[in-house]
This record gives sequence, C-alpha cells and structure tokens, in this order.
Amino acid sequence: MTTRDVSRCAWAGDGDELMARYHDQEWGTPQHADRHLFEMLTLEGAQAGLSWRTILNKRRGYRGAFAGFDPAAVAAFGAADVARLLADPGIVRNRAKVASAIGNAQRVLDVQREFGSLDAYLWRFAPAASLNTRRASTAEVPATTLESDAMAKELKRRGFKFVGSTICYAFMQATGMVDDHVSGCFRAEGRRGKR
Repeated sequence: MTTRDVSRCAWAGDGDELMARYHDQEWGTPQHADRHLFEMLTLEGAQAGLSWRTILNKRRGYRGAFAGFDPAAVAAFGAADVARLLADPGIVRNRAKVASAIGNAQRVLDVQREFGSLDAYLWRFAPAASLNTRRASTAEVPATTLESDAMAKELKRRGFKFVGSTICYAFMQATGMVDDHVSGCFRAEGRRGKR
C-alpha cells in the first residue's frame, strides 16, 4: 500500500509523503516513552507560528541537534550549545524556542524525579476514552479542551515554556492521548471499537 491508496484526515492527504507517513504511522497512536514525549513537546512548541510541515521537515535536524531528545543531555546544554543551535539551519533558529527546549528538559528531569516518569505525569491529563468522539471533519476538531487547558496551566506552573493550551492539545493529538482521526479516515475505521 502506498500513501496514496487510502483516505486519510484532510491535513495529511495532499500528497506530501512525509506528512502522510506521520499521519499513518504515528499521529494519534498512544506514546509512552519519555524521550518521545519530550520530543513531541519540543516540536509542538517549535511549531508556534509555523506549519507542522515545516517542523516535520526539520525533525531529523532536531533529533541531531538536541541529543536524540535525551532530557538529561539537553538539560545540561550551556551557552556554547545555544550558539551552536542558533547557527543550525536544521532547526528553527529562534532564541526563545531554543531556550524553552533547554529549560523544559530541566523541568522534565524535575517531573521524572517527582512522578517517576514524564509519561506518568503527562498522561494524567488525557481525557477519559469515552470523551474521544469520532468527528465528521477536521473543522469539528477543537483547538483546545478542558484537559489541554489543565495541562497547560500545570506545565506553566512548573516553569515549562511554549506550552499554551493549543500546543498542549496538539501534543495530546500527536501522542495519542486523544484520537482525532475523522470519520472516513482509514486510521479511524481501523480503530472502531478500540477506543
């Protein structure tokens, strides 16, 4: 099966192979590895004001620049690392976003010490499975929810940056805390009865 052979959510169905693969293999699939959760929190924050396509095209660059999203390694980044990152065309070279990724890695370490894992901490905000309803189109998918509001408020309280409610909801979608594949998408059809 090629990425052109199926019906998918509109945002991933325009023929862009990278977007289609991301949609087909990752988006909306429950993720629990701390490194992956930190990666997605970083990438969703980096997207602020940009398109997801831009970030997805830079994902490999981000993985190299940010030590494979090892929170301990990123938390130890200093001034020389910041200079290196701001000169790296493989990522979004925005000083506030670079600083937030480093600061957020430090906050991740705090969360891991307190809760045992980033996974245990973040998944507390996932809505009950019964609240995941299949929508007819992407126009019906919300930008924020009460759960993403709560996540954003708590992350900000802990000192995380670039974690507004819209970013948190996109993070929830990306990591499978919510399943927003719309009716008619092959991923939605394959999940009937599995919510």
